[in-house]
Amino acid sequence: MDKILSARVDETTIRKIGLLAQKLKKTKKAVIEEAIRSYADQTVSSQSIDILDQTCGAWNRSETPQETVLGVRENFRKSMKRHQP
Repeated sequence: MDKILSARVDETTIRKIGLLAQKLKKTKKAVIEEAIRSYADQTVSSQSIDILDQTCGAWNRSETPQETVLGVRENFRKSMKRHQP
């Protein structure tokens, strides 16, 4: 299903889209969609994407695992003492 996109675009860009559409005998919509697909393909292929760097990172800590465990245990002990009468 197509959705409507509204954007303010420079007049020269609008003219270029119209001229390309006429020259290629395509609709303006098709010209814009193909241009975006092409741009996205070039951008993604030129950049090496490390999915783990973008989605995770818990292992990239400045402290050792032992320090993390000690800190968590200390916080737990403090929270338990806080709730004692």
